[in-house]
Amino acid sequence: MAQENNYTEDNIRSLDWKEHIRLRPGMYIGKLGDGASADDGIYILMKEVIDNCIDEFVMGNGKRIDIKTKNGMVTIRDYGRGIPLGKVVDVVSKINTGGKYDSKAFKKSVGLNGVGTKAVNALSSHFKVYSVREGDLKSASFVRGVLTEDPKMEKTEERNGTFVEFYPDEQIFKKFAFKIPYIEKMIWNYCYLNRGLAIYLNGEKFESKNGLKDLLENNQDGDPLYPIVHLEGHDIEVAFTHGRTYGEDYYSFVNGQHTTQGGTHHSAFRESVARVIKDFYGKNYESSDIRQSIVAAVAVKVVEPIFESQTKTKLGSQEIEPGGKSMRAFINDFLKTNLDNYLHKNTQTADILESKIKQSEKERKELSGIRKIARDRAKKSNLHNKKLRDCRVHLTDLKHDRRDETTLFITEGDSASGSITKSRDVNTQAVFSLRGKPLNTYGLTKKVVYENEEFNLVQAALDIEDDMDNLRYNKIVIATDADVDGMHIRMLLLTFFLRFFPDLVKRNHVYVLQTPLFRVRTKKKTRYCYSEEERRNALEELGKTSEITRFKGLGEISPDEFKYFIGEDIRLEPVMLSKGASIEEVLSFYMGKNTPTRQEFIIDNLRVEKDIGEEIKNDKEKIEKAS
Repeated sequence: MAQENNYTEDNIRSLDWKEHIRLRPGMYIGKLGDGASADDGIYILMKEVIDNCIDEFVMGNGKRIDIKTKNGMVTIRDYGRGIPLGKVVDVVSKINTGGKYDSKAFKKSVGLNGVGTKAVNALSSHFKVYSVREGDLKSASFVRGVLTEDPKMEKTEERNGTFVEFYPDEQIFKKFAFKIPYIEKMIWNYCYLNRGLAIYLNGEKFESKNGLKDLLENNQDGDPLYPIVHLEGHDIEVAFTHGRTYGEDYYSFVNGQHTTQGGTHHSAFRESVARVIKDFYGKNYESSDIRQSIVAAVAVKVVEPIFESQTKTKLGSQEIEPGGKSMRAFINDFLKTNLDNYLHKNTQTADILESKIKQSEKERKELSGIRKIARDRAKKSNLHNKKLRDCRVHLTDLKHDRRDETTLFITEGDSASGSITKSRDVNTQAVFSLRGKPLNTYGLTKKVVYENEEFNLVQAALDIEDDMDNLRYNKIVIATDADVDGMHIRMLLLTFFLRFFPDLVKRNHVYVLQTPLFRVRTKKKTRYCYSEEERRNALEELGKTSEITRFKGLGEISPDEFKYFIGEDIRLEPVMLSKGASIEEVLSFYMGKNTPTRQEFIIDNLRVEKDIGEEIKNDKEKIEKAS
């Protein structure tokens, strides 16, 4: 007999707006995270509020936005028209309520479904909003979406506009911290796309005069091969040049929104720029040779854009406006006219560009035989060894749905990889085990990627030989020992990525795993400490009789312990390039020929195990005296 299925009216449940957002936050802000990744939810909360300020600017209202962040609290103030005072509470607490349903008022807005600020409200332990209009101010305060203060309207001398203050809820965003470089990058993108707008972050001014041209100049690694090509038209702006590194580097935007995962406009630009350049030279160059080392930005404005998620990171719209020209035709027609004209007028740039294409073609042909041998070798290695312990996502139909959740740990040695393999989440976490120290690839050509077995297999595991869009893992985590050898291996891997696949770093895919340096424990309590300060605090809490273990290698950490360090409380340090940093200069300093300057740097930053032991001894003596 079939088991009775008790499905009754009691099983039907209706959630109000804030309950649904808090129950399924990922639907509204993507992944949660602690702020280590640029696309973590706390930055999406910021973005949702700023997007509304940008829409006001685009409509011709307010040329300044003030943003402040301190100890997790965020305040954002624009000087636009201000929310209509009678709707201040509704706009931030009633789903599908907003001013963007009127396409005349917000024809090419970033967000149209009225969800953004409601999600911020529901996911914040403190949320305050006020609007100023012609000397009147209306405010409201909430806790996790629940209205707590709704004072009457009052008079004010403040300028028109909207103020929002929020603190992400630590029940949802555990141990979060905002990283200023991520916020600065987001703000710069707003400025590049909105010339005439000034954004102040903690008092520092950000603005752009030349749009996407400024973006490429500020993010270019070294001098470009030729002056940046900057083209503008109705509802479209593009800029591109070719650099001196490998790969393709793109920045794409829709209605001021940074579409980090690209979409139809990104694909159309890649196809069209290659097609127009082929036609200009009258030669059937390979598209990959044309785009090799390209650095480009494309921004379009779309009526009622369709994104593939609430976080708006990938455009799905097939047309520039409902019933209008297709995205491909729109971008291709623009480039066919404007880029072709530009190359005819700038013959020196055209000559340099063709020379670069021919150089890429020559290198590709020289590598073709080596690549085939390397691919065959990688396939055999995957069959006959266990260097890559893959995750189940890639073995199921969930590959595309859950790729953003995947992580590849790159570690050294059987002991360390064994601990991580036994502790990992087999659904989303994979492990790649290195054999010994990798080769220093600074100054070498891409030929080494295929001839060196370790790097060939790393490339194959990531599936990035032909296209970065094929990347199999969202996070690439370098997991090495916290000693001199481990640091050296970390530097060698970073050199490899920055030399041949810099987009992995630029797109925030590469991280370093932070594992505890110390374990402080008594019979009843254990504290894992990631810094000297945490060790001192643990010692003060647990007492001088505590046992202190200094972890020297990942292999010393048992699988039972390791699961705490790569689970929900995983600590990842993103690998980021500071603004204006040149990859060539960075690699030359750290991985090039030894210089007196580098020797001084090493000496100034050297700490040996003896020093650490002395500090532990001194700390115990201080606690003993204090007690």
